[in-house]
Amino acid sequence: MKTGPAIAVKGLTKDFRIGLRGLKLRAVDNVSFEIPRGQVFGLLGPNGCGKSTTLKIILGLVSPTAGEVSILGFPFATTSARSRTGFLPEAPYFHKFLTGRELVAYCARLSGVKSESVNPAVEEALALTAMTEAGDRTIGTYSKGMLQRIGLAQAIVHDPELVILDEPTAGVDPLGSAAIGQMIKAMKAKGKTIVLCSHLLGQVEQVCDRIAIMDRGKLVLEGRVDDVLTRRDQSIITVENLTPEARRAAEEILAQHGARVTSLTHPRRSLDDLFRELVTGSRDA
Repeated sequence: MKTGPAIAVKGLTKDFRIGLRGLKLRAVDNVSFEIPRGQVFGLLGPNGCGKSTTLKIILGLVSPTAGEVSILGFPFATTSARSRTGFLPEAPYFHKFLTGRELVAYCARLSGVKSESVNPAVEEALALTAMTEAGDRTIGTYSKGMLQRIGLAQAIVHDPELVILDEPTAGVDPLGSAAIGQMIKAMKAKGKTIVLCSHLLGQVEQVCDRIAIMDRGKLVLEGRVDDVLTRRDQSIITVENLTPEARRAAEEILAQHGARVTSLTHPRRSLDDLFRELVTGSRDA
């Protein structure tokens, strides 16, 4: 078994030729980061920032102009890398005449699950995504939330080490979004690495261990969630037995009024605030 990060991206660049004159559009500009194994990693950014292109390159769906990518120690776009990866695209399309159970079984076979293991693998995936009871209904009868959950089931039926989710809560109501968040935590508890692209920054803040923010093709921030959201330039002092007189007198005379500082912490900004500070807006606008 190979060791090292789940995903290693180094100097990734992607240029597209657009228009009749072949003008160059740089969608991804010299991006580098690593995703440790067993963590939930949030890849964030406004529409048009290059994150979807980055994901497509990692998945081997698009060739990079420059740079290197490895998945679980294997070169990207190889059978070894793909067989260990599960993927839920942003807007998945499934044949509406299939039942959920039939779809997941079909994907299990496509992913190389052995014949004798298909049924147990399907039932485990349906159970994890809370789709066991709805598994025999046709996909055409599913709500948006159910479509996302069955999409998640097909992404994990072959027990991949790495799961990539592109906007898994798009169009899903708050209860459905919370349920998907719990499923992500359950996958992490099983030792899987999850890459999450989402505009629901509150959920990202709750479920992710690390985040990266992209803007106009560049990586503008990457790190542990607690580290990037903590304001080290500010402090909060918690005072015990604070009297009105001591509060008015402020810190320099607290001791004279019997007050005692019991903790020193740093205020935490929200991920929404940090996101707005770092990004300049969508190139689609």
